[in-house]
Amino acid sequence: MPIGVSVDEVLHAVDNGVSWITLNRPEAMNAVTWDQRERIIALLAAASADPEVRAVVVTATGRGFCAGADLRGAPATGADRVAGDVARMIRLGAQRFIGAVMDCEKPVIAAVNGTAAGIGAHLAFACDLVLAADSARFIEVFVRRGLVPDGGGAYLLPRLIGPQRAKELMFFGDAVSAAEARELGLVNRVVPAEDLEKTAREWAERLAQGPTRALVLTKQLVNASLDTDRANAFAAEAVAQELNMTTRDAQEGVASFVDRREARYEGR
Repeated sequence: MPIGVSVDEVLHAVDNGVSWITLNRPEAMNAVTWDQRERIIALLAAASADPEVRAVVVTATGRGFCAGADLRGAPATGADRVAGDVARMIRLGAQRFIGAVMDCEKPVIAAVNGTAAGIGAHLAFACDLVLAADSARFIEVFVRRGLVPDGGGAYLLPRLIGPQRAKELMFFGDAVSAAEARELGLVNRVVPAEDLEKTAREWAERLAQGPTRALVLTKQLVNASLDTDRANAFAAEAVAQELNMTTRDAQEGVASFVDRREARYEGR
């Protein structure tokens, strides 16, 4: 765990093959500090490496999912800023944070319990599936502060909802309700707030019982598909098929079909 982060500020538990990562600074609407970010990146890396973890849920306590970045926790450099410092900070900070979600080798569900603003919205959008409480809101808050979106926002949003709608959200910075986000395609499902954890648990445990390596290879193919041409996408698909057919789960899936029984996947 990074020095300076309280275990209480990022709660973590593994239950039924699901890694639950919970932001826990409700008094700050879960604005994410430098230390929290490093802790979450480490937990996502650990989930990738642990065969017993087969799905991840990212959620939060209180009224906010994540109100953006809280830079007060950033390490002080003690030096004057020079050209290149901001770009380096973004690469190693917000971009690395969002990349850790997208690159996690397990399916990641966002369970958005409240306001997701700035990097908090991008944290949700980077997840593979997004569940939102009916009270949740999403805000591209950067323009309100005279800032350019970071954390991959200008990469993620056009791929999810198209460039015109992405620009509308980013140019105006208006709050988008959970229902509106569902209509736009930013959210998979909206549920009553009291059902959010239950639904996230059902989805995550269903994923955790599935063929984990096939799911991860599928995730990688889909994520890469929007940045490549057909020839490279087809080549990547063929490689993924080759890799997957070496797994126990693929062999079990075929055997269960032949035997006309339900498959029992191990995540290996």
